[in-house]
Amino acid sequence: MLKQYLDIHPEVKKALEEKKAVVALESTIISHGMPYPQNIQTAKNVEKIVRENGAVPATIGILNGRLKVGLTDEELEYMGKGKNILKASRRDLPFIISKGLNGATTVASTMIIANLAGIKIFVTGGIGGVHREAQETFDISADLMELANTNVAVVCAGAKSILDIGLTLEYLETHGVPVVGFQTKEFPAFFTRKSGFSVDYYIDSELELARALKAKWDLNLKGGIVIGNPIPKEYEMDFDSINNAIEDALTEAKNKGIKGKETTPFLLSKIKAITGGKSLESNIQLVYNNAKLGAKLAVELSKIY
Repeated sequence: MLKQYLDIHPEVKKALEEKKAVVALESTIISHGMPYPQNIQTAKNVEKIVRENGAVPATIGILNGRLKVGLTDEELEYMGKGKNILKASRRDLPFIISKGLNGATTVASTMIIANLAGIKIFVTGGIGGVHREAQETFDISADLMELANTNVAVVCAGAKSILDIGLTLEYLETHGVPVVGFQTKEFPAFFTRKSGFSVDYYIDSELELARALKAKWDLNLKGGIVIGNPIPKEYEMDFDSINNAIEDALTEAKNKGIKGKETTPFLLSKIKAITGGKSLESNIQLVYNNAKLGAKLAVELSKIY
């Protein structure tokens, strides 16, 4: 039944059949998260880093209503500068497919499609979460519910700093999603290595992580794991400076009535402008760092799973 919806790139399909390491990558960061041409350069470099560390990259997107697991260079280019590419989360998939539209996949929808293809490791920049003032707006990312239900591990630099990280972690705890720190006891906050919040478990090696994932899924404990991988020290931003920029961007978004799925792209764009582009460079470097860890984790998991 899946064949009528799902196209798996031959290289990715071969790797999966041979039980080799495969890493899923999202496309929202390409179509909505970064400007052209940095988005394409970053996407290609991420795929290169995954390969250099022993795994096969599978960038995921939706083209003409087809779920694509692994994009060609031409498809990647189209995702980076094409028009009318919708931001696709779980709720959007049936309609984008049935209408034959194009979609860039969020954390939630990338997890869904990766799981359909049999990919267990997914690398992104930062997960979505509970937005600030959510007690009034109820603005909570679908990423969190997906993490509670879909058996895919997510390597990230924590939750985006624009969110309420404390409430995000509380939500994940309520839904039984483990939050681990890779060589850190503090949950990272995307642009910075610190957030003021602790992780559930400190993990020191990719093999230890792989064993935990195997145990979780062998026990049929539904859902993923959040793996917080801090941005490298040389690329992290000053904690106070980035938080001041976030507060300014949040105030402007509120004044302009920007809500829902438009919030995150707007805030990241404003923060880039406020920081003179430094936030974009940090964003790129943390994704590279996550790609390296994700590939190594996928390799270890492929040996024991």
